Amino acid sequence: MQKTVIHTDSAPAAIGTYSQAIKAGDTVYLSGQIPLVPSTMELVGGDIRQQITQVLDNLKAVAMAAGGDLSDIVKLNIFLTDMANFPHINEIMATYFSQPYPARAAIGVSALPKGCSVEMDAVMIVTEA
Repeated sequence: MQKTVIHTDSAPAAIGTYSQAIKAGDTVYLSGQIPLVPSTMELVGGDIRQQITQVLDNLKAVAMAAGGDLSDIVKLNIFLTDMANFPHINEIMATYFSQPYPARAAIGVSALPKGCSVEMDAVMIVTEA
């Protein structure tokens, strides 16, 4: 099966040995996004709500570069350094997603890259029209 590298300047550049996303067949595997502002590669300022919003904006940019959008995501993994922030995930996700919502996991972790509080990765299905 052919693999296609997905890249967009509208999302943070990869800061390691990975691609923003890989498309294999009609499945797109989106790498973890943290709340980096693409133009500066710095963490977004503000509280957890702004971090969650930036992460979802980054995922949306990669999804669009792959020929889809957030509604094509079938699985979403969320990593939080403080599970007390979980209610904010539901609140903000409701502004980005509509039913049927993607399958999802929320995982508490001790630390994330660059000291951020949230990271998300996803699996998306994109069929050719």
